Amino acid sequence: MQIAEVLELDIVDLIADGRGVARHQGKTVFVSGALSGERVRASVFDRHRQFDEARTLDVLQPSPLRVVPACPHFGVCGGCVLQHLEVAAQIDSKQKILFDNLERIGQVVPERVLPALAGEPWGYRRRGRLSVRHVAKKGRTLVGFREQNGKYVADIQSCAVLHPSVGERIHRIAALVESLAARATIPQIEFAVADHTTVLVFRHLEPLSSPDRDRLLAFAQAESLAVMLQPSGHDSVHALWPAAPELDYALPDYDLRLAFRPLDFIQINGAMNRRMIELALTLLDPQPHEDVLDLYSGLGNFTLPLARRAHTVVGVEGEHGLVDRAGENARANGISNAEFFVADLSQDQRDAAWAGRTYHKLLLDPARAGADLVLAWLPLGMIQRIVYVSCHPGTLARDAGILVHEHGFRLRAAGVMDMFPHTAHVESIAVFER
Repeated sequence: MQIAEVLELDIVDLIADGRGVARHQGKTVFVSGALSGERVRASVFDRHRQFDEARTLDVLQPSPLRVVPACPHFGVCGGCVLQHLEVAAQIDSKQKILFDNLERIGQVVPERVLPALAGEPWGYRRRGRLSVRHVAKKGRTLVGFREQNGKYVADIQSCAVLHPSVGERIHRIAALVESLAARATIPQIEFAVADHTTVLVFRHLEPLSSPDRDRLLAFAQAESLAVMLQPSGHDSVHALWPAAPELDYALPDYDLRLAFRPLDFIQINGAMNRRMIELALTLLDPQPHEDVLDLYSGLGNFTLPLARRAHTVVGVEGEHGLVDRAGENARANGISNAEFFVADLSQDQRDAAWAGRTYHKLLLDPARAGADLVLAWLPLGMIQRIVYVSCHPGTLARDAGILVHEHGFRLRAAGVMDMFPHTAHVESIAVFER
């Protein structure tokens, strides 16, 4: 990118995507690599009508919260944007973003601030997608996340936030792909880490030759990794080796084991997932006589633990495959008081049989778009308590405003859960009561 101008800027805030905020001649400048309270030299690389974008060149006055990033690829790879901020300060920043959103967008303030839920900041990521790019000019293949500009695959050798079974093998996986005749037609590799197995799913746009399949098989066996192939859509995924890899994770506090398929959605941070479930159930406090509704239920990650404590639980999810696996997980764990339904929750479902039942409590765990479309039709009259697990503070704030101002709930408590350390991603939880 052509540098338009070099500025000295005072950083006054940190926004949700991890960039610093400065003002120059009355215009906002978003500065990557800068922290609140710092003075930096920054190069402006893009101009917009209402703001400019810049990149830090030098830190003239560093924040006392600045640390040396542990990853040598920081600043280029787009996987992490907050490694230069100490971990405790990252959590404080996310907490501030959450409460700023609640007050500004939802016009609500929680009665109580929940202590931030935090865990191990390295080696936590058990699910993801690696981009692959054969670069003829470099004479090798790159495997990793996209650069911060989003255009290129970052040239990395390892990744400290990924589970070590993947993160420490990046360079070997790249060398494997480079050895394949089909290297130019493999755009991505998805990975999933179960309790006892790590699986790599190679997406390939053209059929693989027998020598290429042999190389993949030899790599899988030498590295003790499961390898699967994906020649087209999700339904085309099939095992190369072993024939039937065992993918599941345990929730020992509830005597549960949940099976999944390699492309299924699972919570990225396994250790934090266990703590999140316990916190959600503590806040919801299901009683043995109560019936609970779990919307966006996925594999039953919350539904099945809830079934251990409540009278009945109904899980509703839009993806057929996840609903099938949730039902299988219930049967495999001997749970008979949980039912699962497929429904498009963005559409009015009030005439569905499950929606017409009476529930005492509700758990919501929507995608980034939030749950406003559900709240527009869902009968909430008998529900006394709601726990809302959110992956986007803006949509949580919007929906909190709907629950408080339109449906008569109180926002009893809210707080962040640091599910994605070193990234700008803000996972949070809130509890509402009549």
